[in-house]
Amino acid sequence: MALLTPLRFSWRQLPAAGVPVKNFGLRTVASGASFPSGGGSPKAFNIFDRDLKRKQKNWAAQQPEPMKFDYLKEEVGSRIADRVYDIARDFHLALDVGCGRGYIAEHLNKETVGKLFQTDIAENALKNALETEIPTVSVLADEEFLPFRENTFDLVVSSLSLHWVNDLPRALEQIHYVLKPDGVFIGAMFGGDTLFELRCSLQLAETEREGGFSPHISPFTAVNDLGHLLGRAGFNTLTVDTDEIQVNYPGMFELMEDLQGMGESNCAWNRKALLHRDTMLAAAAVYQEMYRNEDGSVPATYQIYYMIGWKYHDSQARPAERGSATVSFGELGKINDLMSQGKK
Repeated sequence: MALLTPLRFSWRQLPAAGVPVKNFGLRTVASGASFPSGGGSPKAFNIFDRDLKRKQKNWAAQQPEPMKFDYLKEEVGSRIADRVYDIARDFHLALDVGCGRGYIAEHLNKETVGKLFQTDIAENALKNALETEIPTVSVLADEEFLPFRENTFDLVVSSLSLHWVNDLPRALEQIHYVLKPDGVFIGAMFGGDTLFELRCSLQLAETEREGGFSPHISPFTAVNDLGHLLGRAGFNTLTVDTDEIQVNYPGMFELMEDLQGMGESNCAWNRKALLHRDTMLAAAAVYQEMYRNEDGSVPATYQIYYMIGWKYHDSQARPAERGSATVSFGELGKINDLMSQGKK
């Protein structure tokens, strides 16, 4: 996401997942389980500064009016909840990975989910979680290192969090690992066209004023790669779809203020430390000139990838074996004749 003026924080190292957290009123779960070796990416990626992302989310969660910036995450959280309700079953034990302030939990009811574990890297987000009727347990843990045993949860959900992990394949493998057989994962993450208006405006302004540009929007996963990553992690019966949410703002600076309030500022290691004032003003002018609405506001597009994947179980429907068909594709054109003969 876009990087605003750098903020200064005083920070102390958080305890590792599975270690009791004092003074925060949170609980942790000691898994006692070792994640299977050989999983994850063949090469360790280190794209994002996870400590900085923790600071950004903690700062956003402790603002006087954090709900002012919750509109996007609440909307996507409600759409994740709708997908949970589409599945005709109850989930006794569920997990929300990268829950933030609990944007999915507030839209679920106790008839569908019996108990919900909420994990996040930011203790302030867990401490200031939104109200829900579901019994919840808050767990301070990194999305990349889930401290739970194998085959624990009936349902795992995640909303607008996984785009910040360094090793997405391993994160998906861990989600698959903690799911029970026939358990389901339902997630959402930002797609590659997110904030394309802001990206183009910053690049044009920086090129014109400074003779080149640096990345100011974090990299995203392509939608055609997402299904492959889910399948590689062990999920089957996959569903991946994409949607766009467009939000109008008075100007570019209001958009960037909201991104900071969401905890969605850029934390990529290769980000530029700051932008010159005249470059920022030029980018705002470019944004207005290229994308302005009739009422003078500017749009910001958020592309959302939604994904559903199931952990294998013998009871699940499976495709028939190759060669077991009794009708060839060449005969499908005669299907009406065959059906009428059958009725006679």
